[in-house]
Amino acid sequence: MSAQQTSVDNIANNLANANTTGYKRSRVVFQDLLYQTVQAGGEGESDAGAAPASLQMGHGATAVATVRNFTQGSFTETGNALDLAINGDGFFQVQKPDGSVAYTRDGTFTLSAEGTLVTQTGLPVEPSISVPPDAVEVNVNQEGIVSARLQGEAEPIELGQIELARFPNAAGLRPTGGNLFEQTETSGEPFIASPGRDGVGTIRQGFLEEGNVDVVQEMANLIQAQRAYEINSKMVTTSEDMMQIANNVKR
Repeated sequence: MSAQQTSVDNIANNLANANTTGYKRSRVVFQDLLYQTVQAGGEGESDAGAAPASLQMGHGATAVATVRNFTQGSFTETGNALDLAINGDGFFQVQKPDGSVAYTRDGTFTLSAEGTLVTQTGLPVEPSISVPPDAVEVNVNQEGIVSARLQGEAEPIELGQIELARFPNAAGLRPTGGNLFEQTETSGEPFIASPGRDGVGTIRQGFLEEGNVDVVQEMANLIQAQRAYEINSKMVTTSEDMMQIANNVKR
């Protein structure tokens, strides 16, 4: 029952983030618990000889991990020049207040008061990119090169280069909230590259990546987990009834 409750909690989190930009759904991994060997194989004698199989009693299931699915979400066109989506593998890099680097698929960027490209929570994009106050148009091409056309100028100027990070095992990244992930030992060291090179995805300006939650599938998973929870609770009740019958037999 505890394992199925964990599954329901995970499904609830997926459904709650169905409209979260760049969210990646997760699933719970279960394992069976320790087995008690009542009779080992080869023990016991019968007319047919020793028993070929052992008699073991299991002790239930437990949740051991949550695995995140990093399949590509669909794109939504916003028309906002600072909304960016990654078409393919990779993560945007942002700098946290403590100086460490976090990773995200959420490309909902904006400008700070100083003109620096930041997330909606004010975390600057790494490497830093600053847009002049007199810029009238900002462009980001598929290779992540940021350029802007200034007031009164015909030709745009290059402002910087967005670099993406990819990991040997993206499923090993630790989610920290705020659409951010942190590097762990299981994720491996990040490989930094320009968009469109060395297996890293390209940039699409004016688009955002939606979460990859399949609401219909999650509802089906919810029904399955709920039924399993009910059946397990019925097993507890049935076991108590059987013990009550055994106690009445002694009387």
